[in-house]
Amino acid sequence: MTINTLSRRFLAPATEAFQALFAQPDLASENDSLFSELQARLHYALEQFLHPQGVSPFLLVKAPEEKEYLQLLKQTTLSLREDHEATLTGVNYHVNGSKVTLTPARNADDNFASSGPVIYADWIEAEQLFGCVRQFNGEITLQPGLVHQANGGILILSLRTLMAQPLLWMRLKNIVSQQRFDWLTFDDARPLPVSIPSMPLTLKVVLMGDRDSLADFEEMEPELAETSLYSEFEDNLQISDEETLKQWCQWVWNVAREKSLPGLAADAWPLLMQEGARDSGDQEIMPLCPLWIARQLREAAPFTDNGIINAEQLKTMLEQRQWREGFLAERMQDEILLEQILIETEGECIGQINALSVIDFPGHPRPFGEPSRITCVVHIGDGEFTDVERKAELGGNIHAKGMMLMQAFLMAELDLEQQLPFSASLTFEQSYSEVDGDSASMAELCALISALANVPINQSIAMTGSVDQFGRAQPVGGLNEKIEGFFAICAQRGLSGSQGVIIPSSNVRHLSLSTEVQEAVEAGTFSIWAIDDVSDALPLLTQLNWDGEGQTLLQTIQERIAQATQQEPRHRYPWPLRWLNRAQSN
Repeated sequence: MTINTLSRRFLAPATEAFQALFAQPDLASENDSLFSELQARLHYALEQFLHPQGVSPFLLVKAPEEKEYLQLLKQTTLSLREDHEATLTGVNYHVNGSKVTLTPARNADDNFASSGPVIYADWIEAEQLFGCVRQFNGEITLQPGLVHQANGGILILSLRTLMAQPLLWMRLKNIVSQQRFDWLTFDDARPLPVSIPSMPLTLKVVLMGDRDSLADFEEMEPELAETSLYSEFEDNLQISDEETLKQWCQWVWNVAREKSLPGLAADAWPLLMQEGARDSGDQEIMPLCPLWIARQLREAAPFTDNGIINAEQLKTMLEQRQWREGFLAERMQDEILLEQILIETEGECIGQINALSVIDFPGHPRPFGEPSRITCVVHIGDGEFTDVERKAELGGNIHAKGMMLMQAFLMAELDLEQQLPFSASLTFEQSYSEVDGDSASMAELCALISALANVPINQSIAMTGSVDQFGRAQPVGGLNEKIEGFFAICAQRGLSGSQGVIIPSSNVRHLSLSTEVQEAVEAGTFSIWAIDDVSDALPLLTQLNWDGEGQTLLQTIQERIAQATQQEPRHRYPWPLRWLNRAQSN
């Protein structure tokens, strides 16, 4: 049996050993090798891509299709091209009435000359990408597009933009593969006013998109997707030692410097790491997303006047944000406190348990936790386990899978030679929408065991976690929101010291709880227990062990089964058949 009562040091990322690091002045200094260290795979892919004998003129990069990422990729590409001498490419078009000729570009002032720059665009139109022919008062001018400006260089584009305009993509692919640009009209009803000779064009293209955009691209261009270079922008960093933490701090300072935002004081770094752990879902993983970092600094900037954000100012910002976005969560809590949604946080009850769920409403920026009441009733029957959510078509496939795994564990533990003489019914009370996920399967199993053994469950304890066929507790998501949701209800009703939450041990590294929860755990008014197996949770909930010496839950269930099996049911058969059976026996 493994039951760990967690202390405060497990409830947030450990930062005590890094206080000296946070105070180092060189955190704010520039580090030219920072990108290559934190994005080693993408950096190597760019080096391969820029090689004169590169394997493909296309590079696919998995990254959010945002301007900040496009700029970052442009800056990195430019730094890798610094050692290469700029070579003048392109042509110079001469328009003489209705005749257009071209000559190779001799200087940078020529109308279609290019020195091989790196250009990016988050949205493009046909004229912007390929240029156009303009005619005004009989005078014809040629307007260069992005492909002409980036001739001999790199063009970075949003993949979503091209997927939305397939004709643009097909023409761009032909230009890159044929290394030639042909002037075409965008309107078949209006042909080109003059004949324009084609120009040589050498171009490499970086296509940046999220996972869905890349999947659409692979479906549309399977051969090209296979032959193109591929890499990813890594959204987070595993903090393994002081050196990696220093790199992350320098990365934050780098974002602050580029966005002209205030940096962090030494005492503010632990709080930012807690918020980063909540975003990544792991105490040892910090986000690298420049959008996320810039948001934290930008929202905290109004609270400081000296260009440095301290811990108190960052804490104030986070509290204000939670209050600003917390209307919906507070209304749900009010429903529980007004007993419109029945959640018991004291006493005992047979076949009833508080499970933890996380709610993520579309259009709402912040998921929040809410306890759910799971009940189970047992009666004499044929061994059927009724999942009410499934029967009512309110349960998803993952929830159904969790129910089946729970039943498999129980039947294996009972090791019956015949059918279970009980039938059970399990449900989420006051649930009026679809229920999915297996994070409540361990709570459902405990409610079922309580009903079968006729032993009450402590209602001051809530639990979360999925269970496998061997009864082992498996990690679940949304842990911080779940714990804080149950804690908020207990705190408003009054902390008694007996309230707490049971979580899988594998979830401990995902904890990054609010200061209020940490202080309550430290004061002993609220508890968090980490377990490895469902048999570890049952003594906390019922005061009885699942198996072992003395009176156990397993023994109690087996005794009830034996008692029910020995008793002949009074109404096993309809009365005519019972009469016939009695007559035959006489």
